[in-house]
Amino acid sequence: MDYQTITVTRTGGVATVALNRPEVMNALSRQMRAELLAALKEASQSARVLVLTGSGRAFCSGQDLGDGAKVAEIDLERTLREEYEPLLRAIMDCPIPTIAAVNGAAAGAGANLALACDVVIATETAAFIQAFTRIGLMPDAGGTYWLPRQIGFARAMGAMLFAEKISAKQAADWGMIWEAVPDQEFNDHVTMRAQSLAKGPTVAYAGVKQSLRSSYSNDLEAQLSLEARLQGECGKTRDFVEGVTAFAEKRPPRFEGR
Repeated sequence: MDYQTITVTRTGGVATVALNRPEVMNALSRQMRAELLAALKEASQSARVLVLTGSGRAFCSGQDLGDGAKVAEIDLERTLREEYEPLLRAIMDCPIPTIAAVNGAAAGAGANLALACDVVIATETAAFIQAFTRIGLMPDAGGTYWLPRQIGFARAMGAMLFAEKISAKQAADWGMIWEAVPDQEFNDHVTMRAQSLAKGPTVAYAGVKQSLRSSYSNDLEAQLSLEARLQGECGKTRDFVEGVTAFAEKRPPRFEGR
C-alpha cells in the first residue's frame, strides 16, 4: 500500500510504523488514522513485533483540529466511534507485541495512542500531556481507561484536570511507561528491545497480552481458567519444547513462533 502520512519499514521480524507529518508534529488526520489502521492490520499478520513511533521532533500532537472542517462542524462522537475506536482496538488486540517508541511530545490522543501499546519506551526529553481541557474537551482515545489503571486515580485526575506536562522520567517513576532512556541512546535501545522480542516465543507473548488485558474485567475464577487454557496452548508449541531443551543444554533458546 502506498502510504502518504506514515512510513512502514521492516527489519527482520520487526515492523516499524512511523507517523510522518512532522510539520504538524504528527497530528492525527483522518487519512493518517485510516493508513495507520491498515498498516497495523498488515503488520500483525506478517511481523513478530510492531514499533510505533513519530518522525521529526514529536511522537504525536493528537487530533488534527484543522483537518478540513470548521471547529463547529466537527462531529467528535462519530470520529471517536468510527475512526479512533477501531484503531485503538487494532493496537490492543494485536497478536504480536507492540512498542510505542515515544521520541518527543505525546499530547492528547497522541499520548493515549502510545499508552494503548504493550510497552512504552520514551526519550528522557519526551513528555506526555493530557491536553484536552486546554481546548474545552475531556480526555478520550482510551485515556480515561488506561491512566487511572496505570498511575492511580488521584494522579490521573490531576493530569487530566490541570493538563500539565508529565516528563518521561516522571512517567516511568509513576508506572505510566516502561522506561525513559537518554536521547542519544534511544534509537539503538528501541532496536535492541524490539529485536529481543522478535526472537521470543510469539504464542507465549500473545498469551501474556490476552491474559493481562482480560484481567481488568475477569474475576479470579475466570482469570485462573483463562490462564489454564492459554498455558495449555503454550505447552503444545515447539517453542515450549525448544525452551526446555535449551535450558537443559545450558544454551540460548531458538524460538520459531509456534
